[in-house]
Amino acid sequence: MTAEGIREIERVGKYVYDSEFGWVTPTIKSEICAYGYKDKQGIVKCAIEQAYNDGKISWKKPISCHLFPIRLQKSKNGQTEFVNYEPREDLCAAACKLGKKLKVPAYIFLKEAIIRKYGEEFFETLDATAKHLEESKDTIGKARRR
Repeated sequence: MTAEGIREIERVGKYVYDSEFGWVTPTIKSEICAYGYKDKQGIVKCAIEQAYNDGKISWKKPISCHLFPIRLQKSKNGQTEFVNYEPREDLCAAACKLGKKLKVPAYIFLKEAIIRKYGEEFFETLDATAKHLEESKDTIGKARRR
């Protein structure tokens, strides 16, 4: 973790309550997560995830972090969970650009997190739906060009 991240956690705690999203990790100046750091290439990484990967802790980072930039929100009656892709331009621009260049959709990049939250069957259904929609789009495009 960065010294600034450690200071922020000491100041506000390990997590804070956000009226829109519930319990979240604190941020430094409303920007980078207090647990975030930049590697040598300038890529933002998670200190919690790194500690898990290094075997220093036995639990993965919070699922909300693992899914980011997918945001989860419950309906007013609590019966439905909305799953929305909401990239932040300041934090996600490089990843979005690379994903477009490599033609890797966000849901594929987030496969492990999606399976962790919703299971393999959910992911397979999502993947099949995305492929079907892409094929439908291609078919419609070809029909219009005729």
